[in-house]
Formats: sequence, C-alpha cells, structure tokens
Amino acid sequence: MPCGGLLAKIIAMEKIKPFVARHWLFALAGIMWTGVGVMLMWRAWIWLSAMDAAWTLGIALAGAAIAITFYRFMFTKTVAKNIRRLCGLPDPVGILAFNSPKGYVLIVFMIALGVTLRHSPLDRRILALIYSGMGGALFLASLHFYGQFHKVKVRREPCCCEDDA
Repeated sequence: MPCGGLLAKIIAMEKIKPFVARHWLFALAGIMWTGVGVMLMWRAWIWLSAMDAAWTLGIALAGAAIAITFYRFMFTKTVAKNIRRLCGLPDPVGILAFNSPKGYVLIVFMIALGVTLRHSPLDRRILALIYSGMGGALFLASLHFYGQFHKVKVRREPCCCEDDA
C-alpha cells in the first residue's frame, strides 16, 4: 500500500474516533480496574476453593494483607497520577484515552505474565496469593476513579485531584 493510501486511512479513522466528555473516562477506568480486580480475585477463589479450609483461610487473609499494602503504597499513587493525567486532557476526548499508551503496553505485559504464570508449574497456593493480592488492590484503587467521576459529574466540582488519593 502506498504511503498516501495509509495516511488517508489514518485521517479517515481519526474522523470516526469516538469522543466522550472527559468525566466518562473516570468511569471507564474504574470499570476496567474493577473488572480486572474481580476477575483476578475470582481466579484466586477458584484455586482456593479446591484447597482445605486452613489453607484457604490463611491464603485469603495473606492476600487481603497484600492487597491493602499494594493499594496503600503503590496503587493510590498510580491512580492519583492517572486522575491528574485525565484531568489534563481536552474535553471532549477520545474514548480510549482512559488509559495512557504506556498503560496499554503494561496491560499487554500483565496479560502475558498472567498466562505464563497460569501455565507454569508454580503451586496454585502461590498463584492464589498473588492473584488475590493484586485483584484486591486493583479493586480498591478503582474506587478512586468512581469518586472522581462523582466529584466532576455529579457534584460538578473542578477536575483536579490535589486532595484525592
């Protein structure tokens, strides 16, 4: 395909790119983080439900501790950074901007890592611990996006996050 044809297709795609009001990006980011968090916790639960009660309880409690630790010391900063980035975008904005380009690369990496771990000989107790911890942290962090959506859309406050997270 000649370069001119490719450029014309790119320009045509730009014209049909769906745009939304910026506040909807907070809801979309929250839905994505919630969905991934719940999916990871569900996988952990499937593995835990096949274990005896003592292992299940111990791993579930350790997973919750990891989730709270990751949430507090890692994910709150990440969410605050994402909210600031989203607040700096024009309004309206392309619907896929709820994630940064770097974020999409990270998603692909995390999916590949998850597939690799699930197909590895790693003990399911360890996987349940990792999945429950990461899933719980993602779920907790997703609540910040819903809070920002509520702040901007419902309370009609300015889109900034100095006080958030």
